[in-house]
Amino acid sequence: MRPEILNPLFGETQSLKGVGKALAKPLEKLRLTRVKDLLYHKPSYWMRRKHVEELDEADVGLTIIVEVTPADYRSGGPRSPFRVQATDAQGNYISLTFFGRNTGWPKKLLPLGESKIISGKLERYGDELQMLHPDVLELADEKDIALVEPIYPLADGLGNKRMGQLIAQAVNLAPELPEWIEPSLLVSKNWSDWRSDIISLHSQEDRNESDRLAYDEIFANQLAFMLVRASNRRKKGVSIQGDGRLRDQINLPFELTGAQKRCISEIEGDLAQSSPMLRLLQGDVGSGKTLVALMALLNAVEAGYQGAFLAPTEILARQHFEGLQKLLTGLPVNLAILTGRDKGKVRESTLMGLADGSIDILVGTHAIFQEKVQYKNLAMAVIDEQHKFGVSQRLMLTQKADHTPHLLAMTATPIPRTLTLSQYGEMDVSRIDELPPGRQTIETRVIADARLPEVVDGLARHIAANGQAYWVCPLVEESEKSDLAAAEERAAILRTRFGDQVGLVHGRMKGPEKDAVMERFQQGNIKLLVATTVIEVGVDVPNASLMIIEAADRFGLAQLHQLRGRVGRGDVKSNCLLLRGDTLSETARARLSLLRETNDGFKIAEEDLRLRGAGELLGTRQSGDAGFRIASPEQISNLIAAATDDARLLLDRDGGLDSTRGQAARIALYLFERDWGVSLLRSG
Repeated sequence: MRPEILNPLFGETQSLKGVGKALAKPLEKLRLTRVKDLLYHKPSYWMRRKHVEELDEADVGLTIIVEVTPADYRSGGPRSPFRVQATDAQGNYISLTFFGRNTGWPKKLLPLGESKIISGKLERYGDELQMLHPDVLELADEKDIALVEPIYPLADGLGNKRMGQLIAQAVNLAPELPEWIEPSLLVSKNWSDWRSDIISLHSQEDRNESDRLAYDEIFANQLAFMLVRASNRRKKGVSIQGDGRLRDQINLPFELTGAQKRCISEIEGDLAQSSPMLRLLQGDVGSGKTLVALMALLNAVEAGYQGAFLAPTEILARQHFEGLQKLLTGLPVNLAILTGRDKGKVRESTLMGLADGSIDILVGTHAIFQEKVQYKNLAMAVIDEQHKFGVSQRLMLTQKADHTPHLLAMTATPIPRTLTLSQYGEMDVSRIDELPPGRQTIETRVIADARLPEVVDGLARHIAANGQAYWVCPLVEESEKSDLAAAEERAAILRTRFGDQVGLVHGRMKGPEKDAVMERFQQGNIKLLVATTVIEVGVDVPNASLMIIEAADRFGLAQLHQLRGRVGRGDVKSNCLLLRGDTLSETARARLSLLRETNDGFKIAEEDLRLRGAGELLGTRQSGDAGFRIASPEQISNLIAAATDDARLLLDRDGGLDSTRGQAARIALYLFERDWGVSLLRSG
């Protein structure tokens, strides 16, 4: 049960004064559906205003507050802006400019001859000073304009002033919470209590990046992970020690790399223990993670147990199924697949095979979690693309057996060492840090948008030579609809040149529809696949050796690297073309230049963290339980060691969650929605 003291913070924002249906939409768009979300909605920046008695050229570029008197209205026709000519106390002129057809509104705001206080950014337009859409106040209300004001991320239909009022209401509801941070650490960092820091976040410019609030979130995360580890150690697993008879029969096309052998050995060591394995296998695109996972699954089958292989999408599940089938050719291993698409007799037959133990390894999507899916003796589970699944989803899988299955999670998203602990803190980590022999390096080139016709001509030559290619459309600010529009438009343009050889996939397509297009691409019936970033994970078409990424400067480094990894999977030399806009920021320039220089995902991830700073972690919003609302990647890097030590201290020395500080820490776990840690404590 959530502690009662937190109930006001988990109330809906619609319960706040003045929030009706109209405001609920923009709030939902900003993911501000609860009072606590508003508390952690950080200002984007702080507006500084300067109070001036008269207009001065020296203040151009600054936001000023000044008293003026409107003298004249000017309108140059329906398409021209409406201008109010005004003067300050010394007779200096300024043009107050309004865009839009409604001239009645500025006239009402600024009647001729009446002095008003205005505030806005002072600009130069030709020979005159101007201000676009100024804030206008009566003389008596001058005190209402703050000299320093937080400016928040907003959405259509919600202005900054209204946002500030809603946050003020939320802050008033914030209770005094007991302290969960170790006292000496609190003193050494000179941090305030939780409520004071929440107030500071919205009232003091220099506290915009509050380390205390970031620390709280990281601490709750690490404490929850430790509770998972402790719970896991208490659970009863099975010791798996296969005899090697199946693994020895696999006919590999090439020798295993040293990194693969090392990871197989680490996993075998875990499987031999009676406490369940919790291990993360990190490896770049094409590094051979699936083969390492198969060795672990076969180890279980040799010992008389069943294995499960979970993938995040239907396309990926079917691809893994086909890949494993090839590797298992000639081996006495019964492999089956189960996805949401499997219905009727096929599904019934699979469920019976799992229950009676005749199916050795099951590949599938989250459908293999469902209650009706019962295994005879599941002992080993593999989860691919780990960041698509939360900790709580993984825990559901572990309830599918009398004993807790060993768990191997895999990810091709390279993660900086400093951040691995914050996302996978409950797991041991193995890294495949070398590519198998024969894996093609991908030549990466950066090309200006202006050369698009040349790129299309090159693409035509590639297709004429029976090659296949991807064309990824730009990531558009947080909007799936805009991404889709960009992809549809690009596909339509390319079809005028290449006709039916062009296919389109995007995130809003239904599974079967998307799979059908992918299948045609895999079979070579489609030569060019236009896509949004939906293809980022798990598409394997060896004949596709050209990747074109439009507006590449809008993507994160790790995401570009993932997309590039879709090619270079066959024995043909592969190319990746990164199309860029005319104006590049320094960060975007550095990002694209690094991709040109290296194919090493781990190096790219470390550099991504350095370049990206407080941006979204690894260019992809992490789903599952490891999302951070307030802590930036740098803060995670800087604070995670202290937070991990503090959590360990609480559990080992300070009496755990039953002590006074532990009770406060429980509140932190619920506040940051890491309460799966508490439920483990109860169930364990």
